[in-house]
Amino acid sequence: MGRVNPVGLYSFYDEGKRCAETLFLDYYCQYNIKIKVLHLFNTYGPKMQPNDWRVIGNFIVQALRGDNITIYGDGLQTRCFCYVDDLIEALVRMMNSPVGLVGPVNLGNPREFTVRELAEKVVHFTGSKSKLIFMPLPQDDPKQRQPDIKLARDKLSWEPTISLDDGLKETIAYFKKILG
Repeated sequence: MGRVNPVGLYSFYDEGKRCAETLFLDYYCQYNIKIKVLHLFNTYGPKMQPNDWRVIGNFIVQALRGDNITIYGDGLQTRCFCYVDDLIEALVRMMNSPVGLVGPVNLGNPREFTVRELAEKVVHFTGSKSKLIFMPLPQDDPKQRQPDIKLARDKLSWEPTISLDDGLKETIAYFKKILG
């Protein structure tokens, strides 16, 4: 799960994931319970909630409302985004994989984009006149989040196929419907 601050602003989230994973693996080892451990990276697509605070949803909602697009930091930090259809395909493959493949397996799209590039794409695809504004970067915000999907490629014969542009267009269409 990477390097995280165990007492930082978002440590409850990071440590909660690690605790749950440890408990699952302990049950696997002690009681031979069949489990699969997956690390999901920045999934997006239709059916996202407009107020769930994920960056793609935030940017789309701001753009569709004509609000300024809020970028934390200089926008040069990178993120990777996996469209929900690609993720579902990976989940099905993992659930159908041999019992011995426990994981953890990283699932996400390794193609990196800067947060600024993402904001510019959202403004372009929505046709918005929103401006990009920059706010201070939160404590412990990582400069890069990129999944290593080598295990998913090797053991599941999986890698994402839907481009960020295509996924954004579908996601924007969904948000246009629900926001009226």
